[in-house]
Amino acid sequence: MMACVFPGQGSQAVGMGQSLVAASPDAAEVFLQADAALGFPLSTVMFEGPAETLILTEHTQPAILTMSTAVWRVLERRGIRPDYVAGHSLGEYSAHVAAGTLAFADAVRLVRNRGRYMQEAVPVGTGAMAAILGLEEADVAAACLDAAQGAIVSPANLNGAGQIVIAGHAEAVARAGDACKARGARRVIPLKVSAPFHCALMNPARDRLRPELEQVPTSDPRIPVVANVDAEPRMTATSAIDALISQVSHPVRWEATVQWLVSRGVDTFIEVGPGAVLSGLIRKLAREARVLSVETPEDVEAAVAALNL
Repeated sequence: MMACVFPGQGSQAVGMGQSLVAASPDAAEVFLQADAALGFPLSTVMFEGPAETLILTEHTQPAILTMSTAVWRVLERRGIRPDYVAGHSLGEYSAHVAAGTLAFADAVRLVRNRGRYMQEAVPVGTGAMAAILGLEEADVAAACLDAAQGAIVSPANLNGAGQIVIAGHAEAVARAGDACKARGARRVIPLKVSAPFHCALMNPARDRLRPELEQVPTSDPRIPVVANVDAEPRMTATSAIDALISQVSHPVRWEATVQWLVSRGVDTFIEVGPGAVLSGLIRKLAREARVLSVETPEDVEAAVAALNL
C-alpha cells in the first residue's frame, strides 16, 4: 500500500522547480497555470527570488502548492497511483488537487488568500511559535494551559518523533516554553514564522476563508485524503471542505495521520514536493516503511525505479 504526502510551509527554496520544468512539459504547464490563475509571475519569484519575496506567506503557500502539484503531475504520468494521500497543513490542499477534489487553478488562488488572511489575522510581532522537543503531548498541553494566563497558547503541530510545535501570543508562547523546560523538555526552539498558525488566533483567517472554500467548485476525492484535523479520511467533497475550514485554527495531527496510514497497511510513503521534512518525520514514526522524497527529475527516476514501474 502506498501513500503520497505533501509538504507545508517552510519547505520553499529559491530555484525550486527549475530543473523539473526544464525536463517535463507537464510540470511546465502547472507553472504556467499558476501564473495565469494568480495574475502575476509566481514562477519568476520561485526561480529567481529574492528569498525575501518568496517567504511572504501569500507567495510561499501558492509556490509550494505549485511545486508539489508539478511533481505530482510528473509522477502521475509515470504511473504512480497511491492508495491514500495526505498533506501537512498547506500540503492538504496539494493532496486535494492530487485527489481531484479541487482544480489546481482554484486551489492556487485559495491558498494565496489563505496565506494573506493568516498573515493579516495577527499583527506582526504579536504572535509566535516554538518547537518543543522531547516532551509528551499531554505535558505540552498542560504547560500551555498553565502558561496562558488569559492569553492564547496551544499545541499547533503534533508532528511526532518527540516534536510538538506550539503557537499563540508571543508572551504566552515564551511562558509555555519555560513551563515545558520545567516539565523536562529537551529543547525549546523559537521558530522564525510570520504568524502563529493553527491556533485560535487564526479564527479571523478561518472566517474569511470559509465562504471562499464553501463556494469553490469541488468533486468527491478520487483518492481518500487523510485530514489534518482528526487524522481521518475524507471521501466526499463536503467533508473535505469542512476539514480545510477547521484546519486553519486547529492543530495539525501529523503523527496520528501517519499512524492511521500505517494501520491501514501503508508501507511506502512518497513525499511529493520541495524538501524532505515529512520524510524525516515518517522515518522516525514508521521505521519499517519505505520512504522516498521526490523533487527533481533525478528523484522521479529513482522513485520509478524503486517502485519497479
